[in-house]
Amino acid sequence: MGRNTRKRRTPPATKVIAASAALALGGGGLIWANVHASAHEENRRQNGIRAAAAQIATIDCPDVGQQLSDVPDGARGEVDGELATLDQQITEAYQRLAATRDAQARDAGFVGNTILQPLKDRRQAIIDRIQLEINRAGGSAPENLDDLSGCTGTPAEQPRTNDGQQDGDGRQGGDQGGGDQGQDGDGRQDGGEGDGRDGDGQQGGGIGGQAGNGPVADDFVELTTVEPNVQAPPRRSRSASTGRFVTRCGVNENENHNTDNVIVAPGVTNGAHHLHDYVGNQDNDAFSDNDAFANAETSCQNQGDKSSYYWPVLRVQDGTQDFDQNDAGGGAEGNVGRILTAKQAEIKFVGSPRSKVVAMPRFLRVITGDAKAFTNGPANANAHWSCTGFENRVQLTDKYPICPEGSDVVRSFAFQSCWDGQNIDSANHRTHVAFADASGRCQNGFVAIPQVRMRLVYDVPTPVVEDGQVTNAYAVDGFPEQLHKPITDHDDFINVFDESLMNKMVNCINTGRKCQ
Repeated sequence: MGRNTRKRRTPPATKVIAASAALALGGGGLIWANVHASAHEENRRQNGIRAAAAQIATIDCPDVGQQLSDVPDGARGEVDGELATLDQQITEAYQRLAATRDAQARDAGFVGNTILQPLKDRRQAIIDRIQLEINRAGGSAPENLDDLSGCTGTPAEQPRTNDGQQDGDGRQGGDQGGGDQGQDGDGRQDGGEGDGRDGDGQQGGGIGGQAGNGPVADDFVELTTVEPNVQAPPRRSRSASTGRFVTRCGVNENENHNTDNVIVAPGVTNGAHHLHDYVGNQDNDAFSDNDAFANAETSCQNQGDKSSYYWPVLRVQDGTQDFDQNDAGGGAEGNVGRILTAKQAEIKFVGSPRSKVVAMPRFLRVITGDAKAFTNGPANANAHWSCTGFENRVQLTDKYPICPEGSDVVRSFAFQSCWDGQNIDSANHRTHVAFADASGRCQNGFVAIPQVRMRLVYDVPTPVVEDGQVTNAYAVDGFPEQLHKPITDHDDFINVFDESLMNKMVNCINTGRKCQ
């Protein structure tokens, strides 16, 4: 497996309390009972505990990193480390939330006083350091950062998914889909607390799921009940680049996994707080630099492609555990169940419906989707869920599909296809690339580059939804407070093509050919 033995930078607040995770498995909190209480009183007490769990199911904190679009190079490393500490603080606060359901039921001010206020104080200290580091390096920290220290306790609902529709920036459809992508026409996430199962590991208490942090029944939908919602791709102009380049890099048969994320948290162990599958470059961890990428082995058939392609693993919550059941980023942070390896992992690069493409710069880093979309809202969400045989008709953003017999679950990703022409990364890891507009054009001086599209196919045991509960659920790994919502699916890419193969790709795409 993809283990790494190099010395890792660990955020100051990195203790994962195993007891909290263990309590979360039972739905949170040890519940004492007065043995002399009547059955009526005890039922009322249990209902109160469930109500408290539903009222405050997770923690919603402003995403500081997304506000940092201009950080001097001299401060990037330190700022990335501080942002990783903010993520760790949220993880620990969520574990505290999950482990104290009984106290919450007895004290309406418990969450605010003992979880949210201390969290705000700790976040403010980190935000102060971020401001200092930016200003010390000659930059100017955004004035509104102090407003981002406070967090809220929220129910397991998704009020900001815009009913499954995207916001017109071209992520869904346009050059992003080419008929293969779409959005969820149903879209609403109602969540719910769940009443829990009887300890078989298939449905936890609190807010559902084997670890007590989702998914819930309402996160699933029978795909055959969803109306077709895939939009037609934009019309091609005479200048369109219509070719296609395919790279074959396997499905991570060698089980190369870790919970790092070298793009957003370089040098920080467990910076992702969830497990990734890696294909392509075989030396991707928190400490990999460009030299390491260039000298690494690759799982791709064409050895000129040492790019790194990685995504959060998919697990089936069937009561079983995997190798990381006691590890940070795994079971200790609510990512539980049996890891599923994709039966197919298709990677291709396509052109623009409006122009020719230019070569990607080597070591370009791109993230598509948002691992925190459940709390951040849908602005950067780009999840696509469907089933084989239905992909050109139905795509879901914030529901997991229950596929009909003989059909497999499909995750697909369409990356940003416009580049600023200068930078291989940006402070918030987003502003150096962009999606094309609805007509397929790049805006604001950006130029078209080959667009990465990925398609992952899984043989998933069919979930069963009955009486508001789901058994045999499956879910994507994620930050524990994101409750395994399907809208949080995301994908990462680091370009490590050699120059000759990249030029071959560009020529192939621009001349309308199919190559590999």
